[in-house]
Amino acid sequence: MNSAMLTGIGMTSARTRARMVERLKEQGISDQRVLHAMGIVPRHVFLEPALAQRAYEDTALPLGFGQTISQPYVVARMIEILIAGRELGKTLEIGAGCGYQAAILGVLSKQVFAVERIAPLLARARDNLRQAKLSHVRLKHADGNHGLPEAAPFDTIILAAAASSVPQKLLGQLAPGGRLAMPVGGAEQVISLIERGERGYMESRFDAVRFVPLLPGVE
Repeated sequence: MNSAMLTGIGMTSARTRARMVERLKEQGISDQRVLHAMGIVPRHVFLEPALAQRAYEDTALPLGFGQTISQPYVVARMIEILIAGRELGKTLEIGAGCGYQAAILGVLSKQVFAVERIAPLLARARDNLRQAKLSHVRLKHADGNHGLPEAAPFDTIILAAAASSVPQKLLGQLAPGGRLAMPVGGAEQVISLIERGERGYMESRFDAVRFVPLLPGVE
């Protein structure tokens, strides 16, 4: 991907991305690290060309295979919840999709692992991250319900798919003091934050969201 494609023009330009960051501030995102990452990762390069002009709208967009790229506010909000008062540290993402959220995480942490159950999407994410020069994000074709035990424990775990409860295997891969954020629920979902403390796990609930379901197996 050449520098012009990364920088973008018109509705994919750096100026348009800066307006997205200003909108995130207006919506309440205040962590400067998160805003910086959202401002430098070119969301348009993670989308199909036909959708690139809509990249900086605050909306989820289709990726194919029944999956979507999350709206910018939700990406920023979940990461802000996870990073508040600390660093992300060693991070695991469940549901890499096209690689956009993994790219944001890659700006904020030097150790990022991401799993994706749909092989063609994983290939797209790998190519997108390589071209965006974030090759330190490690990707694997795997069932996210099982996490990534060979690389555990993780300081941070983030899920881009919803379930009725947190998979127990993921809780077991959370390091002491670690945090996990995911959408929890069925028709009505909220962001759930799980923190592993000395006395066990504590849960806090935040914004209402809408995500695709966390499915088992690989494709």
